[in-house]
Amino acid sequence: MPQLPTHTTVQTITRGLRVSVRSQYVAAQSEPENDYYFFAYHIQLHNESSTHMRLVSRHWIITDGKGKQEQVKGPGVVGEFPSLGTGESFEYTSACPLSTPYGVMHGSYQMVTEYGDEFDAMIAPFALSVDG
Repeated sequence: MPQLPTHTTVQTITRGLRVSVRSQYVAAQSEPENDYYFFAYHIQLHNESSTHMRLVSRHWIITDGKGKQEQVKGPGVVGEFPSLGTGESFEYTSACPLSTPYGVMHGSYQMVTEYGDEFDAMIAPFALSVDG
């Protein structure tokens, strides 16, 4: 398992869409004695392009500290389908439970532009760690 920063914001830019991610361990909602570790992550999407775009769906790949991988796919994010004009941002917070005190998430957002072009906006790998 690669060692990634635990409290650093990671960013990726795909076709002018900047995706910034910050994660944190939530001790109050975790039960380490039962192998249950709860992590929150905060995402900011910022459109730096000259084209209007809308988020259609998401695809996450979550790997726990034992290498077990889970994929999560679905429409929108937190029940929304954010539409971003030039210079606009959208932020949300979500969460991920793991059975290990360390893991990694990465993935992509499926986007569509005002011209009907579809593309995958990459989400850089970020750590889920009790040590951070």
